[in-house]
Amino acid sequence: MSGLVRALFQSELDLTLATGAQFETRIVERPGKWMSQEDLAALSEDLITVASKTLARGSLTYGVFSGDPERLKSTIITLVRRKDTGQPVAFNALALMDITTMAEPMEVLHLGLVMVDPDQQSRGLSWVLYGLTCILLLFRNQMRPLWVSNVTQVPAIVGMVAETFDDVFPTPQRPKQRSLQHLLLARTIMADHRHVFGVGPDAGFDEDRFVITNAYTGGSDDLKKTFNEAPQHRNEIYNAFCQDMLDYDRGDDVLQLGQIDLATAVGYLKNSVPRASLASVGVTLIAIMLQRLILPLIHWFDNSRQFGTLRPRKDRL
Repeated sequence: MSGLVRALFQSELDLTLATGAQFETRIVERPGKWMSQEDLAALSEDLITVASKTLARGSLTYGVFSGDPERLKSTIITLVRRKDTGQPVAFNALALMDITTMAEPMEVLHLGLVMVDPDQQSRGLSWVLYGLTCILLLFRNQMRPLWVSNVTQVPAIVGMVAETFDDVFPTPQRPKQRSLQHLLLARTIMADHRHVFGVGPDAGFDEDRFVITNAYTGGSDDLKKTFNEAPQHRNEIYNAFCQDMLDYDRGDDVLQLGQIDLATAVGYLKNSVPRASLASVGVTLIAIMLQRLILPLIHWFDNSRQFGTLRPRKDRL
């Protein structure tokens, strides 16, 4: 509870909440902006500990593995630990991408890299890793829809994104019906933000299908899979979609764009969050909504600093 009280007065998220009988989850927003070097090093080591269970140490060189504190200024880490041992067992590294080429500047939330200790798979962690942080950010954004992006060659992830978020392109149900906003966002992401998902400058981009060709040359090389190695979706339509769209020998990815909105959040809370965790998640959401009320009030009554268009009051001589 003390962590939730502190969260009311923080400009960036730093929350720890119970997510099941065996696990607790810490969500850290933009740690590169406020964490000490020692804490950043410890956080990175926790991520490497999880990654080393599935990949050789040091085999990833982009994003949170690059060793660049600047990257962590635009990253949100969701880290899951065992309660009994404190051992890190899974993480999701979301990236916030600033888009300035649209009519109004906006942020796109890139779903980022997810890794789970193989010994902890099938333990019901997917609801934490693939949706919890997105829902918290939606509430923090006062329910205004947020754009999300996803780059993958894994059919299970393609299907998860298609079924979780709204207005997603491309999907098997919508292989060619991109909007102008989808196209403009994709062009900006590919022009300015390839480093976020480890795609090199030599990779191509098919604007009609949103397929990134030769995608594994920019730091994510060791994530490349064959079709048979990539986890399959329970719905065969997504497996067939990826097999038809992507050249796995060359190393292609699909770029998916969609939105998270109130309807998405309600569906997530209803269908994905275990009943035993609903209370914990609900209290956290309430704290985040209160933060959006309390912080502006504190700023409003602080007459020593500028707040938006308001200027600090000058003492009369």
